[in-house]
Amino acid sequence: MPNIFESINNTSDKAVDIGEKYIKDTQDYFKLKVFQQLSISLSMIAKVLAIGGLLFIGLIFLAFAAAFAIGDALGNVALGHVIVAAFFLLLSALAYLKRALINRLIISKLSGKFFDL
Repeated sequence: MPNIFESINNTSDKAVDIGEKYIKDTQDYFKLKVFQQLSISLSMIAKVLAIGGLLFIGLIFLAFAAAFAIGDALGNVALGHVIVAAFFLLLSALAYLKRALINRLIISKLSGKFFDL
């Protein structure tokens, strides 16, 4: 009889060891997954800020150049600025109306990266 109890004890010890190793490996996996998601998110934010900032500056210069060019063509610089401002307000209104589509596009892109699809 002592052989059976020792065998059961050894088997349960092995099961406990395997369970502890599984839990440790799972914790390590989740740490790596969190690191991956943070690094992807931070690099995406950095790229958006860098590229978006430069594009924004370029857009401002283009808008002023267009406003002055339109104003010179019409003989009234203020009217050129009003036309450019109206163009940007129109673009803003279109973006506002299409905000649900923009949300869906962003969510579908991010879900693919987050869930490894």
